[in-house]
Amino acid sequence: MRGKLAFLFTGMLVLVCGLIGRLMYINYTSSDKYKKIVLSQQSYDSSIIPFQRGDIVDTKGTVLATSVAVYNVILDCSIMTSDTKYVEPTIDALMECFPDIMNRDQLEDYAANSKDSKYIVLAKKLPYDQIQPFIEKQDDTDNNPNIKGVWFEKEYQREYPYHTLASSLIGFTASGNVGNSGLENYYNDTLNGINGREYGYLNSDNDFEKTVIDAKDGNTLVTTIDANIQSIVEEKIKEYNDMYTDNSREGAGSTNTGVLVMNPNNGEILAMANYPNFDLDNPRDLTPYYSQEQIDAMSDDENMDALNKLWQNYCITSTFEPGSVQKPFTIATGLDTGTVTDDMTFDCDGGEMFDGRIIGCVKRSGHGLETVRQALMNSCNDALMQMSYKIGIDNFVKYQSAYGFGLKTNIDLPGEANTSTLVYTLDNMKPVDLATNSFGQNYNTTMIQLGSAFCSLVNGGTYYQPHVVRKITDADGNTISTIDPTVVKETISSSTSDQIKDYMYSVVSEGTGKMAKLDGYSMGGKTGTAEKLPRGNGNYVVSFIGYVPQENPQLVIYVVVDEPNVDDQSHGAFAMNISREILKEVLPYLNIYPDEEQNGTNAEYGILGTDVTKKSAEAAAAAGQEAQNADVPQDENAGQ
Repeated sequence: MRGKLAFLFTGMLVLVCGLIGRLMYINYTSSDKYKKIVLSQQSYDSSIIPFQRGDIVDTKGTVLATSVAVYNVILDCSIMTSDTKYVEPTIDALMECFPDIMNRDQLEDYAANSKDSKYIVLAKKLPYDQIQPFIEKQDDTDNNPNIKGVWFEKEYQREYPYHTLASSLIGFTASGNVGNSGLENYYNDTLNGINGREYGYLNSDNDFEKTVIDAKDGNTLVTTIDANIQSIVEEKIKEYNDMYTDNSREGAGSTNTGVLVMNPNNGEILAMANYPNFDLDNPRDLTPYYSQEQIDAMSDDENMDALNKLWQNYCITSTFEPGSVQKPFTIATGLDTGTVTDDMTFDCDGGEMFDGRIIGCVKRSGHGLETVRQALMNSCNDALMQMSYKIGIDNFVKYQSAYGFGLKTNIDLPGEANTSTLVYTLDNMKPVDLATNSFGQNYNTTMIQLGSAFCSLVNGGTYYQPHVVRKITDADGNTISTIDPTVVKETISSSTSDQIKDYMYSVVSEGTGKMAKLDGYSMGGKTGTAEKLPRGNGNYVVSFIGYVPQENPQLVIYVVVDEPNVDDQSHGAFAMNISREILKEVLPYLNIYPDEEQNGTNAEYGILGTDVTKKSAEAAAAAGQEAQNADVPQDENAGQ
């Protein structure tokens, strides 16, 4: 018996060892083959968990752009038709809960002819409250046990609560969370997150093994923009353009109108707006500016060109000759280099002669003998040209570069124009170019270039890099990074800054900028009128740039009106009126209080400069002519 037991045990041991050896052999030689067989017998489930793109908010937390959850209604026909008792109840539930979306004939066709389909999109981008009745019905298995095969795919849709507000600055997104322009484009990677995933498999015993990797939501941009200031600016721009659209000339109130509001002490942009603008929730809609007949007649390329013009941010992408707003920079250069001093005088006889032709002053008969202050107050081209001779080409070119003309500001927005080829250098500037550049003709800049440089003129000489994002936070509100003010360089001395501000105060209180004066506030600034190429066609860019208050300025405003819709475009009153009406509401909002005696200055003026109920648009424009004619070149070759 013992022998038999030993033999049996030995035999079983040999068999076990052989089985183990065989399994090891199979695993070594054929493991992939058998893994595929096992996997083919299991049912897998995998779905993407979408991330939520980060918000864009203003400086006080007002949401300017956000992503809201929406749901696609998905039909898994293979499940609905797996049992005939599921088909009718499921279709009935869909028709009951989505009567305006679903089509019974189409659903029955899916049930009959697409039985193996696992993914049929029945509806797209529905809000949760629209799908909630179906979810409740489907979850009520006691009363509705046979609703099968319908599920909801979550995604996010970009929405802009204020529609047109700061449209060119914010930008919009295309499908796939791709920023198309503005902050949406520049900070695309920051705003985007990382998709999560839910995956697993259903084995033969209906045990579901599931793993979830959560999505990582995008970060939030906290901007320097103040939505209240932005809305005031856009309201005044629209008011101006709407009024001048009603003028006898065809077209809008202007080709373009741009406004910058900046904090001169840190480079922050408080508002950046332009006309025309567009609805961020419907950015391809051209109907506010074109008739349907015009749109239908456009080719694809023409349609795209019209959209690109609509989407552009005029304040950073468009270049133009600045006109007389250049004059404070020229005088500051002279003061800072010592080539121009406060006690100098200049005899304006109506113009300067170059190669047999006269580049005229705005006053043909001449202003006579003028101090530096009076030259700026009267916007005298002749005096500025004479100053440029003293300054010299070397100094002028050096300071133009220091002010940033011809250089990108590197603002945190896409599409900033490159003006490096639109300014003169030491190698190509001639005396006539120096003369015309001194009063802002014959070179190009952008609003953001000139606005940023002007801030340095009035803040003591410090050039800050302009920016529109203050900090970046994660989805939970934790600060990831802070964009601190960046000092790029010193442009002029503090004493020069004080002197040029003193001159610009006289411009607004006594000179060509009187219509920009806001009653009760000390302020300075400069008007500008630049004749566009080709000269002699009557097309102008008019502007006003100013600051408030006179001592320790807290705000800089720059208004540009490109080709006002009037017969005589050359009056800076258009820009001054917009600036004054903006400041009238913005300054009290910012708790910047009147610091001078109120005497009713400009109190009767509105966006047109006069009582619009009594005077036409043309008369209103003419009301500023006496104060502004000092800015209008009377020689058609003045800028050539």
